[in-house]
Amino acid sequence: MRKLIYILFSGAFLFCACSGAIEPSGTLESLPPIEPDYSFVTVPRNIAPLNFSYTGSEPCALQVEGQTIRGKNGLFSFSPRLWKKLMEKEQVEMTVLVKQDGAWKAYRPFTLTVKEEIDPYLSYRLIPPGYQGWQKMGIYQRELGSYRESAILTNDLTGGNCMNCHTTAGGNPSKSVFHVRAAFGGTMLIDGNRIEKLNTKTDSTISALVYPYWHPSENYIAFSVNKTLQAFYNHDPNRIEVYDQASDVVVYDVRTQEIAWSPLTKSEDRFETFPTFSPDGKWLYFCSAQAVAEMPKEHREVRYGLYRIAFNPEDMSFGEELECLYDAPAEGHSVSFPRVSPDGRFLCFTRHGYGNFSIWHHDADLWMLDLETLEKWPLEAANSPDTDSFHSWSSNGRWMVFSSRRGDGLYTRPYFTYIDENGVAAKPFLLPQQDPNAYYKRLMDSYNLPAFMNAPLEMYKHKIVKEIRESSGVDVKVK
Repeated sequence: MRKLIYILFSGAFLFCACSGAIEPSGTLESLPPIEPDYSFVTVPRNIAPLNFSYTGSEPCALQVEGQTIRGKNGLFSFSPRLWKKLMEKEQVEMTVLVKQDGAWKAYRPFTLTVKEEIDPYLSYRLIPPGYQGWQKMGIYQRELGSYRESAILTNDLTGGNCMNCHTTAGGNPSKSVFHVRAAFGGTMLIDGNRIEKLNTKTDSTISALVYPYWHPSENYIAFSVNKTLQAFYNHDPNRIEVYDQASDVVVYDVRTQEIAWSPLTKSEDRFETFPTFSPDGKWLYFCSAQAVAEMPKEHREVRYGLYRIAFNPEDMSFGEELECLYDAPAEGHSVSFPRVSPDGRFLCFTRHGYGNFSIWHHDADLWMLDLETLEKWPLEAANSPDTDSFHSWSSNGRWMVFSSRRGDGLYTRPYFTYIDENGVAAKPFLLPQQDPNAYYKRLMDSYNLPAFMNAPLEMYKHKIVKEIRESSGVDVKVK
């Protein structure tokens, strides 16, 4: 019965939304004012419908592939059937019509370019934009072919504590890790149907494990260990600054529950952070800066370069030399969040003026490095005048999701950009919603650490909660 009602409702909606053709009597030279701005974006053919709104006050309609969609309070909604038909094309032309002085006029048309598919799921944390306190946060997953979102875990089940740094092994949610802070603190490792709580602070490391990245073999996870503090400013454009007083990079063996490091990744006079492995597992990349004596007084003097060291997965050993791939401090810049493309050719990083916590730096932009030639360039089409920061590659290397504050300077939202075979980005599009203009205006949370997944995490969340609340944890050892 419920299915029949849904079919009848859908049919009525299609009848109302897609009406007879409108013949405009005039044209307007400009592109239409729409939210989100989906004009001339490149999209994957398996993405959910990119509904958008005309922001003017006049009656409006949308013409697309012989169909006319009437705007409802300015919102254009695509039926699943029509959207699927549109996504079978290589390019889709859209024209917004408005009724002015009793006559219909057509804005300049724009196109959507349709490319290969994207990974089917996205994971992220939803968190209030400030970092001094919170009441509610959670780790979520979203099916990208629809608008369906579900909670992996929310902190109302764990005493209102912090949960962060969720990371999967190559997009596989059955191999994932995240941290629980404060009450019930520990690192939660999901390995198939097994979940394990780890106590990761040792006598030989300055903190518990922090920023993670999985080795492609799924046998290791690279972590930073950080003494991190934050400062708040009244008269600085970057109102929040998160900085390290000390930081190192180590590698954790999932099988033996041991950590190891090289003297070149755990030095006294440098800050090392944000590790990531190459797709072949033979290189460990990270960011490194010369340590300063007084933090936060000298925090603007800390600038990170991009480095790598050889890694042998056979015996968990490291190379004897450190290779600098980009001496950003010599150019007056700093880098964070290095991520290597699945084919191993490109490395995308965030570049900004100083420090390493770029998500609050308005000058942060995405840059690409060719690992064969060491040529680098900004992802101009993807960047904006505001913060563009944390990013993640799709499994086929053609798409990237990243967090941006371009909307209002306060909240990070997930954007997707197409990366061609030369490492050049296309104009990005905002994560689609049924009514995106209304949704994002009401949402008082930021999307944090958006990353692709090849499937949803299906572990019952109360099983995770039980381990968090009841387990005393397993102590990590030093190799």
